[in-house]
Amino acid sequence: MASIHKDIPIEAPANRVWDAVRDFGALHTRLVPGFVLDTRLDGEARIVSFANGTVARELLVDCDDARRRLVYAVISERIKQHSASVQVIADGEAFCRLIWTVDVLPHEIAPYINGQMDQGVFAMQKALGRAAA
Repeated sequence: MASIHKDIPIEAPANRVWDAVRDFGALHTRLVPGFVLDTRLDGEARIVSFANGTVARELLVDCDDARRRLVYAVISERIKQHSASVQVIADGEAFCRLIWTVDVLPHEIAPYINGQMDQGVFAMQKALGRAAA
């Protein structure tokens, strides 16, 4: 299984970043605007419409406020396995790190997922960093 890891520095307090991450239905407005165009809740899942035209169904697995950790899985016919976790770690009072890990099969899709995650990282930093405050 391919594992992709992103350690993302964000110039914002951890509690503010966590509040955006845990808002499962607001990817398009709070966490990654522009990268995600729309998010619609459907029970324990969200239907995510990406800027590149891809639509994904992501199932909420866990949202742990004490650890500031959210886990989700993608349900897809193209992807055999996809699980992801996002954790926010304070780095002083005004900064934090967002640790985003995705495990995916088949291996051949990992470069595409990695590229998408890089675009998501840029959108997160732009939306949540000091300039967005």
